[in-house]
Amino acid sequence: MKSKKLVSLLCMVALTATMLAGCGGTSDTGSGTTSDSGSSTAATTDSGNAGTADTADDGAASGDAMTLEFFDVAANYQGVQTGWFAKVVKDRFNIELNIIAPQVAGDAIYQTRASSGNLGDILILESGQFKECVEAGLVKDISSDIWNYSNLSGFKEQIDMLNNSLEGNDGKTYGIPTEMMNTSPTSYSQDVIYSSPLLRWDLYKELGCPDIADLDGLLDVLEEMMKNHPTNDAGDACYPMSLWPDWDGGDGMLGIANVVQLTTWYGEKIKGSVILKPDGTFIPLTDKDGSYYKMLKFLYNANKRGLVDPDSATQDWNAACAKMSAGQVYLMWYSWQVGFWNSTDRLKDGTAFIFTPVADQSYYTDADSYYGSGRVFAVGSQVDDAKYQKILEFLDWYASPEGLMFQHAGIEGFNYEKGDDGRFYIKNSNALMDNLPVPEEWGGAGYNDGNNAINQWIVSANSTNPLTGETYATTYWSTYKEETMTDMKKEWAERFGADEPVGYMKANNKLVISPNVSVSLPTDTADIGVIRNQCNETICDYSWRMIYASDDASFDALWDEMSATMDGFGFQDLMKFDTEKHQIEVDAKNAVAK
Repeated sequence: MKSKKLVSLLCMVALTATMLAGCGGTSDTGSGTTSDSGSSTAATTDSGNAGTADTADDGAASGDAMTLEFFDVAANYQGVQTGWFAKVVKDRFNIELNIIAPQVAGDAIYQTRASSGNLGDILILESGQFKECVEAGLVKDISSDIWNYSNLSGFKEQIDMLNNSLEGNDGKTYGIPTEMMNTSPTSYSQDVIYSSPLLRWDLYKELGCPDIADLDGLLDVLEEMMKNHPTNDAGDACYPMSLWPDWDGGDGMLGIANVVQLTTWYGEKIKGSVILKPDGTFIPLTDKDGSYYKMLKFLYNANKRGLVDPDSATQDWNAACAKMSAGQVYLMWYSWQVGFWNSTDRLKDGTAFIFTPVADQSYYTDADSYYGSGRVFAVGSQVDDAKYQKILEFLDWYASPEGLMFQHAGIEGFNYEKGDDGRFYIKNSNALMDNLPVPEEWGGAGYNDGNNAINQWIVSANSTNPLTGETYATTYWSTYKEETMTDMKKEWAERFGADEPVGYMKANNKLVISPNVSVSLPTDTADIGVIRNQCNETICDYSWRMIYASDDASFDALWDEMSATMDGFGFQDLMKFDTEKHQIEVDAKNAVAK
């Protein structure tokens, strides 16, 4: 049965259809400004363009650029793509990408644009939104055309799995999964997992590389680091942890993001209002024996010791990342965070961040994203024929070896170069963190300023590039591994008995791998949606207050008050809905694992 929310959406689409016919809907151009991305021909890369010759233009495109509106739940930037990536796209397709980002504009923009009957030309949606939009007629059927594009058709199994999971679908293709891979649903191919405790090796080594038994032991180590190094080289205050609130409640989870992710350190995964335990059972998010309570208490204890950046509750993600780049943070927990600090030079001098085991932890990770990571690329139902052709050409290139090298490795000659031995070597490993100026032939400005603002991929960086036999991810290139087998890495390997963090986790039974599946899950009813929003606002508000609680008694009193407030909103109904919803996913995972 369709939700009240979806029925309302359908009614709005029907109501506005006649208004849109013949006059075109108004477009939300966001807050960015259009800039001249340049028109000179881009240099040809040695990474190749196999499989895309029938879709991509040769050399610079001529005429006025076509603007494509890109509704993108993954984007952290709203406005027209600028800089070097804008030039790459314009030179090949003569298009500009105007990105509409709910993370910037607010979640209400989804309902506003959906109600108009036109979300955008290219869409990146959460899985629940994708299902809802297909039912509402906001997504175009691309079945008759997609298999003519060689790069996309190479992932037919995965694309079919996604679309066949749509209830009542009769073989039509509406979406393309994000982050697909060519391994298997139960493999884990990376050297590091998405979240684990990461410490500065030089500061940890300075303390004698002590064993860390538990979270209290981790705080002891962090406290000693801060005591020994209260400021960075520039004299700025350093804190082991610097948090940010603007991701709270994202990805369909309840609670503050910095806590939600840390729960995976104990083999658990938050699924909406419930916690999935390693044995496949669910417990409420409000259970004091669960990892949300445990990790929130960890941050409270850290703050009580003065180890949390006092700006944490008010600063945004950009401010926190600036502190990471400035060396003002001593604990990182997302694998991507090290990109703001780790460089080849820092790996060589031993000042880089690296996984540091905590004895009582077992780390949850999703398997290789063979069937995708959950989000979906789609084409808006209102696109005309000219836009439709351009979009499919662009998406096929986006899944091509050349497109993937730009997305995952950057600009040849600037971010990497081809050696005499035919292998790729990294250059300017600090381009992102230091926003290095890009050569004028690639549009100039800073590298990070012009980085791909889509912030989501069709094919994962850990997939193998058929033209090189190595991954698109630069840190897995043989040349990078050779160059970064530094004294620091050798010391780490000797200390922990493994070459890489995942190797350590596997050897010590510290890795909880959740199989990758592609399933369509129920979307919230109108009533459940209201309850979810109320409960999320409550748990986020109380969580921040608990981090700054004055003592243990106040912490627990706030927790109990939060739980009672959520129960009053209907938390038990939400928990029942989420348990039944995610049991579908668990059953699919169990089937794949057999």
